[in-house]
Amino acid sequence: MSVVVSNSPVFSSPSSSFFRNNIETLAVTLSHLKSTQSPTASSPLSPFSPLRVRLQKPPVSIPSSSLASTSVSGSRFGAGSPQALLKRKRPARLDIPAVDMGLGAPETPAAGGRILEEVEMEREGYGYSVYSKRGRRAAMEDRFSATVGVQGDSKQALFGIFDGHGGAKAAQFASQNLDKNILKEVSKMGERGIEDAVKCGYLKTDSEFLKEDIHGGSCCVTALIREGNLVVSNAGDCCAVISNQGIAEALTSDHRPSREDEKDRVLSKGAYVDKIHGVWRIQGSLAVSRGIGDRQLKQWVIAEPETKICRIKPEHELLILASDGLWDKVSNQEAVDVARPFCLGIDNPEPLSACKRLADLAVSRGSCDDISIMLIRLRHFI
Repeated sequence: MSVVVSNSPVFSSPSSSFFRNNIETLAVTLSHLKSTQSPTASSPLSPFSPLRVRLQKPPVSIPSSSLASTSVSGSRFGAGSPQALLKRKRPARLDIPAVDMGLGAPETPAAGGRILEEVEMEREGYGYSVYSKRGRRAAMEDRFSATVGVQGDSKQALFGIFDGHGGAKAAQFASQNLDKNILKEVSKMGERGIEDAVKCGYLKTDSEFLKEDIHGGSCCVTALIREGNLVVSNAGDCCAVISNQGIAEALTSDHRPSREDEKDRVLSKGAYVDKIHGVWRIQGSLAVSRGIGDRQLKQWVIAEPETKICRIKPEHELLILASDGLWDKVSNQEAVDVARPFCLGIDNPEPLSACKRLADLAVSRGSCDDISIMLIRLRHFI
């Protein structure tokens, strides 16, 4: 290691002769004072003593007019001195507005919906039930959306689960705008261009969010039911699983840097991918490779979804949309096995209870993340 010696007095090394000379001078001075000191000056507080201690006077109050006209930044006093403290103004009282802590549902909750102390959210509607449970974060970052009866047709619907990261803003924005943008594009393109319409809806929502100059991002999974078709799309690691007569089938694939084609795409654009504590991350930061938002990583984290279209058949019983808070701890088949008995009862189906049971199962296995689960009974939409 090389050491750079500066000629500046601040960094120069002390001279040994300088200290020796000053010590000798101090010794002579003390000897002289001891021999000439009078009895009355023996006290260190005596006004005649050369060694008397002068106590700092307590600070006196300064008129408010003087304080108001004094700038701390221009003061010659140190930041910690009493003078500087006296010259500082008391900061103005902050007026912080109340924040709407809604969880991504419409502003007026549908019948049967209720928020439980911003820790849980549940709702039941025509053909669907959804339950969200906050993890160990300070605030819920998951959101959802549900639009049933598109264009007055009860057989058409659009559902979504949104898992935010870096805050809830992106998930909140997506839950309020993605369905509108998708439906608008679908109405323009029709059935032949439905996959492109969904893609345009995702990209438009992402573009609109980036204009808001807000940080954070959100993974998304959506299910559009239209004309007897099921159109499932995702960007990120929210997942959709369908029950086909009790057999679980994944309709989505997670977009993570650990997926070879996603890793290759990210690396080809100049980013690096590292494995940190067992998790692959882009630029050592984000563990997903697609989603809404993430402006600081936008050149690598794209909003383009992958889409799968299938015809809804009578043997298609349930569709489960959920955030990774569930899927990281519960397998696809386990989720179907837990949900079916609650959802297929003829007399009194309880799909909301199935959602809660699945969330509790994930928590019991150590899930610390927010968990959102939506069960859609597909037979309502055939």
